Amino acid sequence: MIELAEAREQLLAACPRLDPIQLASADAIDCVLAEDVVSAVAVPPFDNTSLDGYAVRSADLAGASEAHPARVTVLGMVPAGSAAASPVGPGQAWKVMTGAPLPAGADAVVMVENSSATKAHPCSAAGDSVELYAAPAPGTGIRLAGSDTARGELVFPRGTVLRPAHLGVLASVGAHTVTVQPRPRVGVLVTGDELVTEARELAPGEIYESNRAMLMALLRKLNCDPVDLGIAPDQVSGLRTRLGRAIAECDVIVSSGGVSMGDADPIKAVLEELGRLNWLQLAIRPAKPFAYGLLDGPTMLLGLPGNPVSALVSFTLLVAPVLRQLLGYHNVEPEFIPAIAEADFGAQPDDGRTGYLRATAHFGPDGRLRVQPLLKQGSHQLSAAARANALVRVPPGLSPAAGAEVATLLLH
Repeated sequence: MIELAEAREQLLAACPRLDPIQLASADAIDCVLAEDVVSAVAVPPFDNTSLDGYAVRSADLAGASEAHPARVTVLGMVPAGSAAASPVGPGQAWKVMTGAPLPAGADAVVMVENSSATKAHPCSAAGDSVELYAAPAPGTGIRLAGSDTARGELVFPRGTVLRPAHLGVLASVGAHTVTVQPRPRVGVLVTGDELVTEARELAPGEIYESNRAMLMALLRKLNCDPVDLGIAPDQVSGLRTRLGRAIAECDVIVSSGGVSMGDADPIKAVLEELGRLNWLQLAIRPAKPFAYGLLDGPTMLLGLPGNPVSALVSFTLLVAPVLRQLLGYHNVEPEFIPAIAEADFGAQPDDGRTGYLRATAHFGPDGRLRVQPLLKQGSHQLSAAARANALVRVPPGLSPAAGAEVATLLLH
């Protein structure tokens, strides 16, 4: 058997590289930047107002208050997207809307709530006079040019994962395209004559297929482009056809089933024709069998066991790190954090295999993570695994009791 860490190291070393691509910024959600983004403009590009009010010379309002208001003459109104026609002189003001360019001569903005303006008398027409009840310091109510982003500033470095706020910033600096690592095209192929996808009654020995839907969803969640390769029958000719098409279409193929030691698994023979494969026996429970290698293309093959919980655990611990590396992430390995067991986890067999037990996790009143094991831990019991939001790592031969600290991976 091989330890999980060693197997993951082998997979990451064998993982091919994908060339960066140009992508519209609006379409780059969750992609990783392959190049730095430097702003070609200042944001905001001009001094502007941060509130609705009156742009004034602060010196004209020294000592102003409700008891002793300052009266100024309004030159007119400046909405956002417009500009003042003249500068502010002594005893004058422009009524300004939020985002409007700051009129020349003004060095402060008094919010409309600190004025005598009302709905009936908005005090915005040229020649109106208004009383102001505040004595603003210079700079009050003003957003300076470049105060968010300066021209020539590094906006986001290479390696940044683009979230919604990042896309907003890119739009604000006019970066309409970005260079990113592409979303890998990942084919999903499941094998087995017993698998059924149609809405019909099952014949003896048949089961409804479940791994394909699960794996396709996991790929979408990782920001990959999944390709449904369907179900290949347990026949060499059918598998060869499916895999040949997949190699032409995909960067990675994730297969489910046909990686155990069983004699009736023809996928091994077909894969050996198409590339050099490594057949592993992992020192973990569940998900002991695993296969990987490069097929012609090169396309990477990641072979998961057929039991659904085993496939889920294999994907989480081995496939997801490979795909995150392809996507350009710096940190790709699963992050286990300490948690407190709220119940006994039961003894793991002392057979050299580390258990990854499905559990529910929550943060307690003290802010510490707490985990509760699920009762059904069989590799076929997907309905129980679906209720889990964590994997708890238990070394062989150990039996963490309630109150013990356990290494936990949160499932998102």
